[in-house]
Amino acid sequence: MTLTTRDIDPTDLTPLLAMNNGAIPAVNLLDEAELLDLVSMAHSAVIVVDDASPRKPLGLVITLTAGNDYDSENYRWFEERGGDFLYVDRIVVHQAMRGRGLGQILYERVFAEAELAGLTEVTCEVNLDPPNPGSLAFHDRLGFVQLGEQVTKGGSVKVALLSAPVFPASSLPEPA
Repeated sequence: MTLTTRDIDPTDLTPLLAMNNGAIPAVNLLDEAELLDLVSMAHSAVIVVDDASPRKPLGLVITLTAGNDYDSENYRWFEERGGDFLYVDRIVVHQAMRGRGLGQILYERVFAEAELAGLTEVTCEVNLDPPNPGSLAFHDRLGFVQLGEQVTKGGSVKVALLSAPVFPASSLPEPA
């Protein structure tokens, strides 16, 4: 299997919506219009595919820079903090493909995009409640540190707000 990344195109939206909504509560529920809006405002909207099946998304990542009119409590937290960041709004790997290094491949693309844009940090959030210990450990291995915590979604979710300095994507640590 040879894995590569490419930009999302309109034909990807239906399987990506299913993948996103299958990853709840790690990400929030989206409908087709919300996913299309998110992709259209994104700095980058990328999928990982097997070169043998380039039309079948195996994972996705959507990032935004500062200055968007985006109604996300976590994005707004980073905006209010300031800085020149690339915010990872969501990263999802198809359930059948988890543990195979796809998250690493997607983050290599994220750090390359941030470096190309001249940004100094990559930011994201990971659920503390409901807990997502696998994601916390993964982000820790990539060099993310916790800047804060906040309760969102009307008190139903508590997140860790994370940041990692932008460095050449080729220097990301190897997956464990």
